[in-house]
Amino acid sequence: MRIALGSDHAGFLTKESVKHQLLALGHSVRDFGCYSTASCDYPDYVVPAAEAVARGECERAVVFGGSGNGEAIAANKIRGIRAGLCWSEEAARLNRLHNDGNVLSLGERLIAPGQIPGIVEVWLSTPFEGGRHSRRLEKLAPFGGSPRSH
Repeated sequence: MRIALGSDHAGFLTKESVKHQLLALGHSVRDFGCYSTASCDYPDYVVPAAEAVARGECERAVVFGGSGNGEAIAANKIRGIRAGLCWSEEAARLNRLHNDGNVLSLGERLIAPGQIPGIVEVWLSTPFEGGRHSRRLEKLAPFGGSPRSH
C-alpha cells in the first residue's frame, strides 16, 4: 500500500518510528515532513499528505502531532478525507470498520510508544464493513466527505 506521512515537530519521533514499521511491512511511504523536532506548523505537512490521498496518489495517510487533534482537523478540511484520531487498537479498528477512515491521526504525547505499532497495524489491516455504514458516508458527501473511494 502507498502511505503518506505528515507531522509537526511534536509528532516527528513517532512519524519516524512508524515510517520504519511501514517499510518493514512492505508498504511504500511518501514522507511530507516535517523532518526534525524544530518547531513548525502542522498544516504545512498534514494537508499535503491528505491531498495525496484525495488525489489517489496514496491509498492512505498517517499524520502525527502532540495530541493529533489539530492534524485530524487539518486533514478533514480536504474533500474526500475521512481522518480519525485514534488512541487505541479498538478506536483504529472502528475508524476503518465503520467510517472507512483513510487518514489515521496519532498523538505522540498521549499514546504510549509501545501501543502505536499495534494501532497502526490494526488500522491498516481492518477492512471497511460497508452496509449501513456506506449509507452514512453518503450522507456526508454534500459537506465535503466522500463515499468509499478505494
